[in-house]
Amino acid sequence: MFRRYSILRGLGVLLVFILVVFTGVFFYAYITGGDSKALSMFSGDGVAVLEIEGAIDDSETVLAELKRFKEMPWVKAIVVRIDSPGGAVAPTQEIFQEILRAKKEKPFIASMGSMATSGGYYIAAACDQILANPGSLTGSIGVIMQLSNIEELMKKIGIRGINVKSGPNKDIGSPLQPLSPEGQKILQSLVDNVHSQFVAAVAKGRSMDEDQVRKLADGRIYSGAQAQELGLIDQFGTLRDAIDLAAKRAGIDGEPAIYYSRPEQERWWERMFMGVFGYRLPGRDRGWLRYEWSPSLLQ
Repeated sequence: MFRRYSILRGLGVLLVFILVVFTGVFFYAYITGGDSKALSMFSGDGVAVLEIEGAIDDSETVLAELKRFKEMPWVKAIVVRIDSPGGAVAPTQEIFQEILRAKKEKPFIASMGSMATSGGYYIAAACDQILANPGSLTGSIGVIMQLSNIEELMKKIGIRGINVKSGPNKDIGSPLQPLSPEGQKILQSLVDNVHSQFVAAVAKGRSMDEDQVRKLADGRIYSGAQAQELGLIDQFGTLRDAIDLAAKRAGIDGEPAIYYSRPEQERWWERMFMGVFGYRLPGRDRGWLRYEWSPSLLQ
């Protein structure tokens, strides 16, 4: 009887121990993002690397990662690693504004990968300094709206489209009819307005005159070497150089701990702990009006 009680008590203790370890792993993963390199948090102050990759069609995940890094007391500076052709207007502006707010508390350094164009450059301009490689593609300061007209195709297959609308301009951009001169004027005015917002943001972030930025903002792309000559980036450097610069600006002595974030990828701990509840990353909603450069347009 006593032996059976001892075994049950031992199993109970073991179960509690496993539960504590399991819970500890969960909260560790939540705090660090589940990256094994974040174990370095125990070695002292560090630099976080916020990665922005691919088209920028949503800001929610990036802003959540940014907030997490901002609130970590052991993260003293943040490197924004950008490898993106740009994306939708509103998410790009949200990330830009949040970096402007956050850099009042911690230094922000932008590190350009192979490409940081259009909306990617917009975000980089919010940081304290920008590093790029001589061959990095950047610039493309502009706005694009792409529409299609499928009238001729519909005629061939015997389909006629009809728009029932509440006002003369409600169907601007409809693929069922040609764009009228008035519609063209309205959409051009919209694109020009958003472009002016882009120019103003770059001028503010880079401490440049708006007229100077506007001369560079005809949508063309620049190499990192060209961008440095034009004042669009500060210096050449790799991601490691950006981390070292961020650590120096934050006053970190010695080798900094590094915390990596991959906001576009579902983390292992999310799959493990949230999968049973049907958790998934937010969907992507591609908009018409975009800060984006597409290499396919040049092929």
